[in-house]
Amino acid sequence: MRLRDRLRHKAKSVLRTLNTCTNPNTMDDQVAPNSSKQHSFVDKRKRRTVVKTAINVGHKFLVLLVRWFLKMIYGEHGQKMPPIRNLILMESASSLAQKIRTRKLTSVEVTEAFIERCKEINPLLNCVVDQCYKAALSDAQKADKLIASETLTEEQLATEKPFLGVPISTKDCIRVKDLLHTAGIWKRRSIRGEKDARAMELMRKAGAIPFALTNVSECCMWWESTNTIHGRSRNPYDTNRIVGGSSGGEGAIQAAAGSPFGLGSDIGGSIRMPAFFNGIFGHKPSRHVVSNDGQYPEAICDEQDMFLGIGPMCRYATDLKPILRIIADENAKKLRLDETVDLKQVRFFFQQNDGGGLLVSPVDLDIRDAMEKVMAHFRSTVKADVRKVYLDKMRLSAPIWFGNMKNKEEISFDSQLDNLEGKINPYVELLKWIVGQSNHTFVGIMTAITERKGIQYGTEKYHYMVKQRNELLQEMNSMLGDNGVFIYPTHPTAAPYHNEPLVRALNFSYTGIINVLGLPATAVPLGLGREGLPIGLQVVANVNQDRLCLAVACELERAFGGWVAPEVLA
Repeated sequence: MRLRDRLRHKAKSVLRTLNTCTNPNTMDDQVAPNSSKQHSFVDKRKRRTVVKTAINVGHKFLVLLVRWFLKMIYGEHGQKMPPIRNLILMESASSLAQKIRTRKLTSVEVTEAFIERCKEINPLLNCVVDQCYKAALSDAQKADKLIASETLTEEQLATEKPFLGVPISTKDCIRVKDLLHTAGIWKRRSIRGEKDARAMELMRKAGAIPFALTNVSECCMWWESTNTIHGRSRNPYDTNRIVGGSSGGEGAIQAAAGSPFGLGSDIGGSIRMPAFFNGIFGHKPSRHVVSNDGQYPEAICDEQDMFLGIGPMCRYATDLKPILRIIADENAKKLRLDETVDLKQVRFFFQQNDGGGLLVSPVDLDIRDAMEKVMAHFRSTVKADVRKVYLDKMRLSAPIWFGNMKNKEEISFDSQLDNLEGKINPYVELLKWIVGQSNHTFVGIMTAITERKGIQYGTEKYHYMVKQRNELLQEMNSMLGDNGVFIYPTHPTAAPYHNEPLVRALNFSYTGIINVLGLPATAVPLGLGREGLPIGLQVVANVNQDRLCLAVACELERAFGGWVAPEVLA
């Protein structure tokens, strides 16, 4: 359907919706004629409904207009990827580790293969912002010598150093010794890690070799990975599209087979959105399972520390569990990862959308269809208990997230952008940005300007949103128990064009709501949609029931194929 026809069709649709909402005969709230109080209440509800509908109608037209404009600028499709010539690049991290310790491959061979791939893809994708290739090759030689010495048996290596000799990447906010640690903040452009973050320290202890650092959004608080230090990262499936954020560079490097596995972090969807947009797997662990030590920005309070989590990002679902076991450290026992999950005993709940959140895009047909296929798969193959549900509070996902992110000791965003050494003047920076002289992104500046316009800590609205979160969490706990999973869209649309998130800002709410609930969630790819872009969904479980998410992810990978290599140059 041509864009003009789509606009005409959309206009008719939303006008019908608006007419329905303004017509008293179509409203559910019918009251007795002599009840003035009820009339007043219903009238207020009608007015609110009309206003919200009008806002959503206007927003949909704006989104269509911006999409048309960006499509005119960028064209139908961006540049294509270089082909994957070395079969080493197609292996999972677990498979590479097994082949290295059994001497079918050397760590040096593997590390060289991924270094060469990064050099090949990075001019196109701009996903790698720092590297330690020389040190990584030296570590690879040491790993090969350890294996050759037979100091440890293959069984001991598998137990004590399960990823010995396998290169690993991570995002530029998780500290890696000697590499940049900027979080996309201009004032941190020269800061380097003095030691590894705790999660990376554990991965290094397990034998993994850090070799590449990947791009993030400014201050890691936006869902497109771009900043004034390293620039913008581009999607391997269409370079005109975003990679997500803030672990966007990590999503891109994984999808393009530039790294066997990596670490991301997630406070509002920063693992799952990049995983979704780039067609890979990403897991946000249960609250307080993985240490956040060594991240920047740091969580401001204990509650934010609960929302924030470091987790694995990889092309193959089978890698998720061994990585999580390592980075969870002593908390791994809470997750009972070694227990077998019988999918016949798992209860499946699904919801196709958020119920109509204000300024949130409708869920793409591709994603809805994929969800239906997933549910049909579990009904037919394992005869699972599959139920469609409607959690009404999901409509408030964005305000619940914003409200619960507030805290008494709040550090303002304008001071975060100044590396906590003072505060930027966002109005001055906006004027500088207009003439191309600011060291900050437009999104960063506008976030600083609008930060104090929303819900404030301690207000009546703040307490209301905390109450809504607690009630929703109680609903989820009751529904899921210890053997239930909730299937929900990771994001309502496939990867938008660069800058398009500016008019779709609240779409992150599909992932953000899971963070403030503290629940584990796995982003699962389900192939490519009609635009040739990855689509998928997220699998959510109750606290410390991460193994259910991972088991479902492995089954969906087996059934639907998982990661699909990007289209390559002819």
